[in-house]
Amino acid sequence: MQYRKTTAAIGCAALCAAAFALLMPRAHTAAAILMAQDDPAQLSDIRIESALPEENGAARQVAVEQHIRQALDADDPELADSFMSLARGKGIGVAPEVQERVRSLLAAHNSTQAVAGRFVHGLVTGEGNDGASLSGTLAGDLFVLGDVRDVLREGKRLAMGEDADRLVLGLASVGIAVTAATYVSVAGVAPLRAGLTLVKDARKVGRLGAGLTEWTGRAVRSAVDTPALTEAVQHASLMRPAQSVGALKAAFKAEKAGALVRLAKDTGRVSEKIGARGTLDVLRIADGPQDVARAARLVESKGKETRAIIKLIGRGALLLASGAFNLAWWVFAALIALVGFLASIKSTTERLTFAWLARRKRKKARDAIALAQATSA
Repeated sequence: MQYRKTTAAIGCAALCAAAFALLMPRAHTAAAILMAQDDPAQLSDIRIESALPEENGAARQVAVEQHIRQALDADDPELADSFMSLARGKGIGVAPEVQERVRSLLAAHNSTQAVAGRFVHGLVTGEGNDGASLSGTLAGDLFVLGDVRDVLREGKRLAMGEDADRLVLGLASVGIAVTAATYVSVAGVAPLRAGLTLVKDARKVGRLGAGLTEWTGRAVRSAVDTPALTEAVQHASLMRPAQSVGALKAAFKAEKAGALVRLAKDTGRVSEKIGARGTLDVLRIADGPQDVARAARLVESKGKETRAIIKLIGRGALLLASGAFNLAWWVFAALIALVGFLASIKSTTERLTFAWLARRKRKKARDAIALAQATSA
């Protein structure tokens, strides 16, 4: 009986040890993620290590080069350059021919002629999806003309019963008011104005996340007097810019726009570090203004690497991709396995000790009997 109990305790210890060995890597990662959940930079470092191959440096190089080639094939040399920065930061080598291709395509993308063409397109149409064209839309918005154009365009559609984008209409009217708002300091104008333009243009090109779209819609409705805006739109005209701008500004309720202004400023901070395309990537995955604020903290730490990080792990770079309960469960399961192992070791030690003591007692008893028999003989 004692032998069976000892064998069972040893088997239980081996089983718990095996379970702990299997759970420990996941538990370690889960614990690190839980500890870093409020630090986007540290969280992204952990997630990137999990997203890249673990076998060897060659496998990592192949994976990174594949992403670089995909970005170049998609005519996005800025994303390819972001992966180059990530590779340098992680100590991952990149083939010289791949590096040369990135440099040449990036130089062509940033040439004076190419940038000027995209800038003019953004200035004239108010639409764009890269840095130069979005800079053109921003230039138009800085002189209020871009926002007035968007208001007139969407307002006309609304008046004619067509499918108007009320969110673009509201953001344009907010932009008109904020551009000249007296409560905005000169130092804060650039990121705020750029942020509003980027949010508006992300909506135009379908790159504004569903959750952020819903939140922005509520914020705009709160900050804009809809009846006053509707009336101002009906009488607005590019031929009377001063009167039109004055009427549109009157529909803006500055005291209700605090949250929207914070979103615009965070968006502008992101744009200053990683450009317009990178900002559109952030706005696409953001589920609310808190995600954009986290992204602003991430770009402050990671700079150009941010686009590659977001491409690899998406919203996992900004917050816990899986619930805290699921992560805590891995830690808890590993602790249970460890406690089970220690308890089994304790039980095994006790049973082996009892078995040894019982054996000593039996041996002493046999020696005493043998001695007594020898004495009596």
